[in-house]
Amino acid sequence: MHDLIFANQKQLEPEKFFEHATALGLDLDKFKKDYESEAIKKRVDADAKEAANIGLTGTPAFFINGRYIAGAKPFETFKELIDLELEKASGP
Repeated sequence: MHDLIFANQKQLEPEKFFEHATALGLDLDKFKKDYESEAIKKRVDADAKEAANIGLTGTPAFFINGRYIAGAKPFETFKELIDLELEKASGP
């Protein structure tokens, strides 16, 4: 579902989500029920609030040993940071 949503970011109306759910073979009745659920909305809002509280403003967002990495980065960036953190962890 997320692949379809990201591929169609200019079409974020509920009807489009329902089309995606149908195309994916999801249980459309359950999907619609969850989409309209106050309990689910509260969970999503709580996640968004938690993300905002720690300074996350979008996706993708990554943490490598507590270091925040914002946005899509090339593999080399992740490798470099992971190698650096592994080196620090192994000590002098």
